[in-house]
Amino acid sequence: MKNYVFGAVSAVALMSANVVVAEPKAEVLHWWTSGGEARSVAVLQQEFADNGGTWTDMPVAGGGGDAAMSALRARVLAGNAPTAVQLKGPAIQEWYEEGVLADISAVAEAEGWADVLPASIAGHMQCEGSWCAAPVNVHRVDWIWANADVLEANGIAMPTTWDEFNAAAEKLQGAGIIPLAHGGQAWQDATVFEAVALGILGADGFRKAFVELDEATLTSDAMKSVFDQMRTLRGFVDPNFPGRDWNLATAMVMNGEAAFQIMGDWAKGEFLAAGKAPGEDFLCASVPGEGFLYNVDSFAMFDVDGEDNQAGQALLAKLIVGQSFQKVFNLNKGSIPARVDVALDEFDSCAHLSAEDMAASSEGGSLLPSYAHGMALRGAQSGAITDVVTSHFNSDMSSDEAVQQLATAIANSL
Repeated sequence: MKNYVFGAVSAVALMSANVVVAEPKAEVLHWWTSGGEARSVAVLQQEFADNGGTWTDMPVAGGGGDAAMSALRARVLAGNAPTAVQLKGPAIQEWYEEGVLADISAVAEAEGWADVLPASIAGHMQCEGSWCAAPVNVHRVDWIWANADVLEANGIAMPTTWDEFNAAAEKLQGAGIIPLAHGGQAWQDATVFEAVALGILGADGFRKAFVELDEATLTSDAMKSVFDQMRTLRGFVDPNFPGRDWNLATAMVMNGEAAFQIMGDWAKGEFLAAGKAPGEDFLCASVPGEGFLYNVDSFAMFDVDGEDNQAGQALLAKLIVGQSFQKVFNLNKGSIPARVDVALDEFDSCAHLSAEDMAASSEGGSLLPSYAHGMALRGAQSGAITDVVTSHFNSDMSSDEAVQQLATAIANSL
């Protein structure tokens, strides 16, 4: 018995010694570089430091994450992967299939992630049954943001149909106000496109088109109507939109230069970072139609050597899904917690609307993964769709031609 106790105590002492020696370290690659995003990632940085960790920041600017993914591939090919990477959706599975992700199941099981995460979100974080990523939040993509004073001054209510939106935009244009703030980048074109598509196709049509890649839906009259509405929206954008970053478009709404922006709720993080209040300075509403497009930010852990890096991964994963970080981060970011047990008492009215709509959409079968933000499709297929969308938006391509190009591009990408 004495030998058993001595052995147990020695094991604990050895484990404690290892914890002391292995100071948690993490090099974190992400693309959170705008005001609200930078504030949000700083929350994680601080909590990591408060728990004894050393954080090396590797921000790569670019709201869609394309530049970050190029940087990641270069690092992995060089055999020098970062400790943790902002990654999501099918991209997690693609990197897992390349054999470069770490297994963080020990943390997930110890922290009871399966009990506090919605099944649909948990599924994105698992690779063949093991946990390989940690979810940070749930963003809603299909939002319309508006400057409250501009709408009031022009006698305009938040639109609930695309006809109402178009009528409001024409009125604003006549008053010399830019109706729609938009940045001419492919991922932003895709964001607007899928929001329009959800409203016109409906949840079932969206799923058939952008999850199942059903050719009949991709070439349908309803899809032509989606491109018709995109052509109409193109007429409501100012001529200086090419290359504009999304947060600069948000600033246009903030300062009253433009009335509306169609963008995910990371835009709300910009309003909040600037001290603006929902319902007073800015307004939020889901785009016309029913359904909820989600975009889940998450961090995947890559295979790295060294006990300090592995300890950093474990600590980072634990903190990311912890209640404290989930609350504080999402208050800054504009999104809602991935955990279902985080109280929303301190969250604003837009966040409450998002949470209510997510629950209702989940129950009604209209909770859908965003194609534009890497949740629904792998890169080749989503890229093929976006290429057609942005080509159409920036040319005189007809809606008939666009749907045919859409079907052809998808077929060639498979």
